[in-house]
Amino acid sequence: MNQKECVENLIKIENEIKRRRERPINKYNNGAKIHQKQLAFHKCQKRNRWVFGGNRSGKTECGAVESIYLARGIHPFRKNKKDVFGWVVSLSKEVQRDVAQSKILKYLPREWISEIIMSSGRKDSPENGIIDQIKIKNVFGGISTIGFKSCDQGREKFQGSSLDFVWFDEEPSEDIYRECKMRVIDKQGDIFGTMTPLKGLTFVYDEIFLNKANSPDVWYEFMEWADNPYLAKDEIEGLTKTLSEKELDARRFGRFSDESGLVYTEFDENKHVIDPFDLPFDWQNNISIDPGLNNPLACHWYAVDYDGNVYVVAEHYEAKKDVAWHSQRIKTISDEIGWRRDSQGRINAIIDSAANQKTLASVKSVTELFYDHGILANPNVNKDIFSGIARVKDFFKSDKIFIFKNCTNLIRELKSYRWGKGDLPIKRDDHCVDELRYFIMTRPQSAKPREKLSEIAKDKQKLAKRLRRSKC
Repeated sequence: MNQKECVENLIKIENEIKRRRERPINKYNNGAKIHQKQLAFHKCQKRNRWVFGGNRSGKTECGAVESIYLARGIHPFRKNKKDVFGWVVSLSKEVQRDVAQSKILKYLPREWISEIIMSSGRKDSPENGIIDQIKIKNVFGGISTIGFKSCDQGREKFQGSSLDFVWFDEEPSEDIYRECKMRVIDKQGDIFGTMTPLKGLTFVYDEIFLNKANSPDVWYEFMEWADNPYLAKDEIEGLTKTLSEKELDARRFGRFSDESGLVYTEFDENKHVIDPFDLPFDWQNNISIDPGLNNPLACHWYAVDYDGNVYVVAEHYEAKKDVAWHSQRIKTISDEIGWRRDSQGRINAIIDSAANQKTLASVKSVTELFYDHGILANPNVNKDIFSGIARVKDFFKSDKIFIFKNCTNLIRELKSYRWGKGDLPIKRDDHCVDELRYFIMTRPQSAKPREKLSEIAKDKQKLAKRLRRSKC
């Protein structure tokens, strides 16, 4: 090989390196196009993960690139395998062509494609037709398949297959979602969704956002326009001015909304929900109870630090149990976290004043029954709804309250507590938020650090007490 041929080969190699670097997926991988919330999605190890995002927030890129990562066997944060089979589910064939299919083709280099099977249109121009399947060369030597489905096909078209993953591009119907969950069981596969919540409080709101079943597999993230560093600020400002508040919630912030507004809009799960930690004994403040027999009884343990910050550190939430059972459970949790008792071994708490009423089932009130089982429950609480809600909102607004992750029912209720008619909250799933309000309305005082007093200081305290007594 002469010098000229060597130079030409070097130029070809450099051009090929440059071409590969310019691939959209490589730009995404090296951070040129990815933003932090997209990265959090790809890093997440949960098997049912969702992005609730506004339009143009970058949510669809998450689903497209995740699908290619898994099919190609190059996922940077998960265990990879060959011969992967997954579905991309769109609302219709037309939406598939214009959105999910377009994104897949954008990020999928042609040399990675083994074969394209078309439902309609030409193989040499797949972007203009409807793709049925894309066969992808897997780095482990196999051939992976990405199949395309649409919700308008009906649930029957989603039966039979065993899948490694399903990507929902926008919100599916509940029956198709349930069917797809069945498809990933055999292979312990993943479900992920990217959607703008325009349909209101649907099953996805209950199953994913509220996670009513407390599934350990569920994860979600919100994306909004400001999270996408490639959107022009003047475009964002212009669009913001043209949208109503409800539409802005969904199309910019990816939030769920309906005709009734959320009560605690100040609550931010990313900010106010924290990992548990060992609390100083001095921070222990009180226990708050909203009683229920057939309905759930909600109980939380509250601590207050030296700066007046409130911590919700433990939770008891159970329905269809009697006072004796609840009392024993409260004692057990208190002992597990080292909660203080009085000199007679009783546990102090505050409780809804309605607990003072006697029922037909007992000659004693609920308060008295708790007392008989070692829980000294004080029913003198301020139940004013308007001032109570305002005060709780102030605590969240000023970041003066933090909730341990194990308090799942309180977190769920804060996310779902909504206004009804007549400026009153809807009386549903509110047991935890009610007793949170009772506690906050007790105006919890800051804990005072214990000081180790010298013998001289102790003598001064005794002298001051004697002087006060003599003046009386």
